[in-house]
Amino acid sequence: MVDSSSGNIKRPLANFHSTVWGNYFLSYTPQLTKISTQEKIEFEELKEKVKKISWIIKFLRIHEEEILEEALIFTITHLKSMVPKLSNLLKAQVSEALSQPIHTNLPRLLARKYICIYEKIESHSELLLRFAKLDFNILQKLHQGELCELTRWWKNQDFAKQFPYARDRMVECYFWVAGVYFELQHSRARKMMTKLFTTCTSLLMTHMMLMQPMMNLWLSQMQSIDVMT
Repeated sequence: MVDSSSGNIKRPLANFHSTVWGNYFLSYTPQLTKISTQEKIEFEELKEKVKKISWIIKFLRIHEEEILEEALIFTITHLKSMVPKLSNLLKAQVSEALSQPIHTNLPRLLARKYICIYEKIESHSELLLRFAKLDFNILQKLHQGELCELTRWWKNQDFAKQFPYARDRMVECYFWVAGVYFELQHSRARKMMTKLFTTCTSLLMTHMMLMQPMMNLWLSQMQSIDVMT
């Protein structure tokens, strides 16, 4: 709904702000989001070196060790009791693992947290640390560029005028999709799924707007019923 006197868009449901993010994600420039040739070359070189290290580590794993499953509760209980006695670095790792286990966390958020922890370990590998930082930065640039592109798409479609009552949840939808498909090769899937979810959000809000008069009638009728008789 557009106010003809002022030209402002009114949002009749709850006067939703067009977006909590404003135009923030339109401001990224190609210099900030473009992955340099040097970064690509260094990434590929480090990837090959890390593969060799990972191949050696594979042989140290033990699959389906039932005793670990049985000891889970025992371990958690004792770890919690030991936290106050641990060094700051180890305490940070244990506290993070107890508050949100790896399998319940978002991989990229977990990677960002652990990079900071790993960097403080004296025996850390400079090769792995450099590779982890480069991998994280390259992927972050790609995600920023995609979100910039999607935000422009959203504004070009003029959803704010076509669906003034709908919430603008572009960033939230992209964050959800990126939590599932975060790898470099899933760029197209991230963009397609984000567009799908934001469009579905607008359709859902349209359905709610159309149903609002019927809901108001139903509520008024329910309020007039004497449930005590």
